[in-house]
Amino acid sequence: MNATARYREIADVLRGEIDSAVWGVGDKLPAEPELIARFDASRTTIRQALAELRDAGLVHMRHGVGVFVAPPRVVKRVDSRERLSKARRQRNEAAFLAEAANQGFTPSSSVRVWFEPAQEFAELFKIEETDELCIRDRVMRADGQPVMLAVSRLPREITRGTALEEVDTGAGGAHARLEDLGFEPTFHEEIVGARMPDANEKQMLDLGSGPVLTVQRRTYSGDRLVEVNDMVMSGVGYELRYAWDAD
Repeated sequence: MNATARYREIADVLRGEIDSAVWGVGDKLPAEPELIARFDASRTTIRQALAELRDAGLVHMRHGVGVFVAPPRVVKRVDSRERLSKARRQRNEAAFLAEAANQGFTPSSSVRVWFEPAQEFAELFKIEETDELCIRDRVMRADGQPVMLAVSRLPREITRGTALEEVDTGAGGAHARLEDLGFEPTFHEEIVGARMPDANEKQMLDLGSGPVLTVQRRTYSGDRLVEVNDMVMSGVGYELRYAWDAD
């Protein structure tokens, strides 16, 4: 095993122990000599592993004192009527970018667009399996750390030849473009879950051994389903928070 793989392997073990609360917030990790003996690794390799945890925001180092588990710094996803509102679109406040920025993170995202047959989504959209969907695949980052993967699917009957098939959909985002096309979002349904990540998600979100949160949002314009957005979020980097008025 090469040196890079070795320090990342050690970092993953320690990350898994932090995720599973073997080491709690504020706990001091074992000193370097203990880690060297435990992992049969060099001092340099151990220091690289600890630096990996530090860069991921999982630990902080006190010079001459030790390495301590840091409080989790998470992006809070607060769901309310305002989050996906027309007013937000008109202010050009995309949900993730606005939330992250308001919480003191530097938000960013990367986007890929492609097309594929509807297949298993055909029944949801009430179209043929061979009908095409426009796929908008995004990686959302907070302070450079990937915290969410989001894959939106929209019928190409709606998106063909429009800004919805561009990487940059313009001011107000995809929902503003749907509204421009006569498909104003009128209803959202979200299905929330949790599971273990697959290999790609683990790599893309730079995860240890913890679970991911999943949200599938279905957006309707009247009775028509116009978007299915499947989101996968780091279980330690993202928090879902729901609030509503009592009757």
